[in-house]
Amino acid sequence: MKTLLTGAAGFIGFHTAQRLLALGHEVVGLDNLNEYYDVTLKHARLKQLTPHSGFRFEQLDLADEARMRALFAREQFQWVIHLAAQAGVRYSLQDPHSYIRSNVLGSLNVLEGCRHHGVEHLVYASTSSVYGANTNMPFSVHRGADHPLSLYAATKRADELMAHNYSSLFDLPTTGLRFFTVYGPWGRPDMALFLFTRNILEGKPIDVYNHGHHRRDFTYVDDIAEGVVRACGHVARPDPKWDGNAPDPARSAAPFRLYNIGNNQPVALMRYIELIEECLGRKAQKNFLPLQPGDVPETCADIDDLVRDVGYRPATPVEVGVRRFVDWFCEYYGYRR
Repeated sequence: MKTLLTGAAGFIGFHTAQRLLALGHEVVGLDNLNEYYDVTLKHARLKQLTPHSGFRFEQLDLADEARMRALFAREQFQWVIHLAAQAGVRYSLQDPHSYIRSNVLGSLNVLEGCRHHGVEHLVYASTSSVYGANTNMPFSVHRGADHPLSLYAATKRADELMAHNYSSLFDLPTTGLRFFTVYGPWGRPDMALFLFTRNILEGKPIDVYNHGHHRRDFTYVDDIAEGVVRACGHVARPDPKWDGNAPDPARSAAPFRLYNIGNNQPVALMRYIELIEECLGRKAQKNFLPLQPGDVPETCADIDDLVRDVGYRPATPVEVGVRRFVDWFCEYYGYRR
């Protein structure tokens, strides 16, 4: 398949590109290489991808309507995997406009490109953050997600609603994937695993929010990438049993689907920190802080639909995933344990 992959220089995009290339797909990777975090890390990821004959890179901003229109017209993609976004819950309190530009306007341009150029399937990234104030665990795609606690979550929920609109009006098959706390090698420097590892190695304290009482459905990045690629091959179809009198949020009379991708085994934050300490052979200095605005105390994914429809279940234990990250981090940044 000829595939457009947005966010190709990002954490999840990089791993997804690797998986697509290993399967023999032609990949056009798009990224604007913004400075939300260290651009040298993004370039290092791209350096791993560019030797592949099946990969081409386009530096392009999703919000650039004219260039996005030209890209779709020129390339005639079969699949589109839309992973690019302004990420981060806390940063959305500092720069809300960047989230609207990237996550809403950018996603609209992707949808328009798919609509006008016969894309066979659009698969896009959503997030567990859309569940917001919900506390009914595990989080299910069949229950409402209309009380987000951050602008980031609100923009990703808007993406889901816009996708349904395009599926309904233009018969565009769309599948939204709600990712749960993705971690692993080549991760983002603003994420907890990255921050914890670096600070422990440098003898600095780590900030532990919610006084360490968080529980997260940590999901290894290769499991996420595999789920994304498999979802592409399972093209969304209308549900003939969908009932407007009792509407299921995850399905539709249009070719639209929502799935959770999570490890389905929540881990306490303090256990997560213990695993990092074990891998490094050092103890962390912990600075306990209250729950931060926009954060939720616990996440857990109901993945029954993913298993049944797509035939896939993430399976990497957190003990294995954390060790792989720490090994990569120390090698990449030259730290000695």
